[in-house]
Amino acid sequence: MRRSHLALLLAALLPGCAGASAPTDIAARLPGGRTLNLFCAGRGAPTVILESGWSGDSRGWPRVMPALAARSRVCAYDRAGSGRSSAGPLPRDGAAIARDLDLGLRAAGVAGPFVAVGHSTGALYVRLFADRRPRDVIGMVLVDGDVEHQQRRFEAAFGPGAESFAPLIARSAMCLAAARAGPIPADDKRLSVCAVDPPGAAGERWSARLSELESLSGATSAELDGGRASYGAMPLIALTAGQTFPGPAAQFWSGLHREIAIRSTRGEERIVADSGHLMMVDRPDAIVGAVRDVIAAARQR
Repeated sequence: MRRSHLALLLAALLPGCAGASAPTDIAARLPGGRTLNLFCAGRGAPTVILESGWSGDSRGWPRVMPALAARSRVCAYDRAGSGRSSAGPLPRDGAAIARDLDLGLRAAGVAGPFVAVGHSTGALYVRLFADRRPRDVIGMVLVDGDVEHQQRRFEAAFGPGAESFAPLIARSAMCLAAARAGPIPADDKRLSVCAVDPPGAAGERWSARLSELESLSGATSAELDGGRASYGAMPLIALTAGQTFPGPAAQFWSGLHREIAIRSTRGEERIVADSGHLMMVDRPDAIVGAVRDVIAAARQR
């Protein structure tokens, strides 16, 4: 599955952040004593919000964040149970994630307007965040974004099991069970995919990841069904990676993104032919360009 090695690939890129402008850590206080960690850099409105995909965190944008911060304020963050953020109550569906982001930004004093950028599953979450803050979110960039009822729609088009979350859910459940049983053995090859940093956070990491996955086809999709059918004239760019799927599935994937883009009278889909799903790795310039175009369009409104 296209997300299977996301965490490993992003971790391999982290040394590349060393030469970038260092972001400021903000530990925003949430109700119940939890903290949500944001990492912000740069100056200028609107503020760009970076929402990572499944298993990702604020460190996943090392080639995007510095470029954007040269002209705008930009904030990436760690969802509950990832990075330096506290674990959050279950389930970790889209509404819970968007609520945390909303409350975290308010607690940290990070005011709008915002351009929200979401990769993969993060695209679902920024759309729900935009529903919570319709006056403040003035533009969106969806980076090879997931869509509501994605698995059901792929299976309807290509048969049972197409783009199924089941293998990743099973793997996440295995990792959670291993973490609850004690420290994950470093020499167990079967459990090597379960390693997290720091090792002591494995339980909360895999609990959050599993809950996010289990919510995608149910609660998170239903929440989006209840959201806005139209984004009006909000500038919106849906970036489609040309190498995420082969053949007819690639055309179908592009069509799903077009369906979201046309919800805005100023929406468009851009196919990035030479990129895989991890566009922040393969074509960070395409993301930066799209964000800057959305900012420019928003300023003209």
